[in-house]
Amino acid sequence: MGARRYDAVVVGAGHNGLVAAAYLARAGWSVLVLERLDEVGGAAVSRQLFPGVDVRLSAYSYLVSLLPDRVVADLGLQVPLADRAVASYTAVPGGPGLLVERDEGPATAASFRALTGSDAELAAWQRFHGRVATLAEDLAPTLTEPLLSPAELSGRLRDPQLWHDLRERPLADVVADALSHDVVRGVALTDGLIGTYADVHAADGLAGRCFLYHVVGNGTGRWRVPVGGMGALTGAMAAAARNAGAELVTRAQVTALDPRDDGATVHWTDDDGAEHAVDAGWVVAGAAPAVLDRLLGDRPRPSADGAQVKVNMVLARLPRLCSGVDPAVAFAGTCHVDEAAVQLDAAHAQAAAGRLPDVVPFEVYCHSLTDPTVLGPAERAAGRHTLTLFGLHTPAALFRDDPEGTRDEAVRRVVAQLDAHLEEPLLDCLARDAEGRPCLQAASPLDVEASLAMPGGHIFHGDLSWPVAATPEEVGTWGVGTAHPRVVAASSGGTVRGGAVSGLGGYAAARALLDRR
Repeated sequence: MGARRYDAVVVGAGHNGLVAAAYLARAGWSVLVLERLDEVGGAAVSRQLFPGVDVRLSAYSYLVSLLPDRVVADLGLQVPLADRAVASYTAVPGGPGLLVERDEGPATAASFRALTGSDAELAAWQRFHGRVATLAEDLAPTLTEPLLSPAELSGRLRDPQLWHDLRERPLADVVADALSHDVVRGVALTDGLIGTYADVHAADGLAGRCFLYHVVGNGTGRWRVPVGGMGALTGAMAAAARNAGAELVTRAQVTALDPRDDGATVHWTDDDGAEHAVDAGWVVAGAAPAVLDRLLGDRPRPSADGAQVKVNMVLARLPRLCSGVDPAVAFAGTCHVDEAAVQLDAAHAQAAAGRLPDVVPFEVYCHSLTDPTVLGPAERAAGRHTLTLFGLHTPAALFRDDPEGTRDEAVRRVVAQLDAHLEEPLLDCLARDAEGRPCLQAASPLDVEASLAMPGGHIFHGDLSWPVAATPEEVGTWGVGTAHPRVVAASSGGTVRGGAVSGLGGYAAARALLDRR
C-alpha cells in the first residue's frame, strides 16, 4: 500500500469523510480513507452499549436534518429517514405542558390555549415559524452551491429582514419580538443552543448561527429519524464509498501530513504500531481543524469547547407523566425540560461563572417510538424503549477538575429534574443489563473529546459559520480551502457550511477537487 499513489487520501471516516470519498470514487478517483478507530462513522454510529441488551443506540449524534436529499440521491443511500409525529412537548410544572405536533392541528391549538390562556401566542408562533420556513426554503438550495456573497444571498431571499436580524441582533431579541410567553420563547431559543455554548443575549451571532442550522435543513428544518439508527446511515455512506472503489482502512492513526506543490505524503501507523507512508495527489481532512493543524506541524488553533451532556438509556417501560400526557406522545418528539427562556439564562450565567447549573436545561427523545428496528425482537416484545437525553450549558471547562464526579452530578441533577415531572422515578423504569446494572450511560464533552478526537468535545468541531462567503476572495469557492493548496478541509468546523450530520463538508470538499481537476 505504501508504494501506491492515490488521487486522494481522506483523513477520518466520519460522515463527511465518507461522503467525500464516495463522491470522489464515483468520479473515478483512486481514494484511500484512513480511520484511527476500529469502526467508521465518527460520531454518527450505533452501538450496543449495555451487555445482554439487544438495543442499538445512536451513541452520540441521533437525528438528521441538514443531510441534503441531493446527497442521499447522488450516493444512492438506502436508509429511510422517518418523520416524527410530534415535533416537541414541553413539560411544565403543575400544568399539561405544551404540545407541538409536526403538522400543527387542534391538539397543538388546545395546548397553546391551555398554557397561555388565549390563541394569540399560537398565532405568533405560526407567524414566526412561517417566516423561518420561508427562509429555510430559500436558503437550503444554496448549501449545495458555491458560496455566495452576503449581498447575493440576501437578494435570493423573500424575507431578507429575518436573515439580517439573525446575523445582526441577539437571538433573544429576535425571538422576543415574535413571542411573548417565557416557555414558548424557550422552545424557540433551544435551536440556537444545541451543541453550542452561547449567550442568546449576545450580539456575536453565535446563537443565531446555531439557530439557522437547526431550522434550515432541506428547506423544512424537520429533524428526521434514521431507521436503524445513525450507524445505518454512515454504514450506507461507507458502502457507497466502497462500492465506488474507495479503500477504507480502520485502526489507522494518521501521524503527520507533508504537503508539497504536487501532492502530499500521509504518514500513519497501524494497529500493530507499524509505520506507513502513502503518497496522495490531494488530502481531504475530515478531522477537526485543531487536529489538522497538529498533523501539519502547525500550532493548533484555538477551539471552542463543547457544552453538552449526553445520556443514553434503555427503558423497561416508558414512565408515566404527572401531567397525564401519554408518554408515547411526550417522548416521541423533542421533550423539553427546564428550557423556558428564563431558565436558559440562569443556567448560562451559572456556567459562565464556572458552576454546573443548579437546573440543567435538557431535552429527551425516544428513538424507538418512531423506529422500533433499533430494538431486538425480545426487547421489542418486552416493551422496552430507548431514551436519549441532551443537556445544555454544560461546557467542557466545568468537567476538567473532576471529570467523573462532575459528570455524575450532572446526571443526578437531570434525573431529579425529569423525576419532578414523572409519576414514578426514572431509575425504576430503566432496563437492567446482563449484570443487573441500570442501562444508563453518560458522556460529558471531555468523554466525547477522548472518544472522537473532537477538541473540547465540540460536536460541530468548533463554532459554526454563516453559510456565505466571509471575504470577496471566498465568493464562488466551496469554502474548504486551507493554508496548503493540496489539502482541503471536510470537517464540520473546517468548512464554511458544516455542523450536524449533514455531509455538507464532505460534499463541498469533493466538489472543490472535482472542479479543479
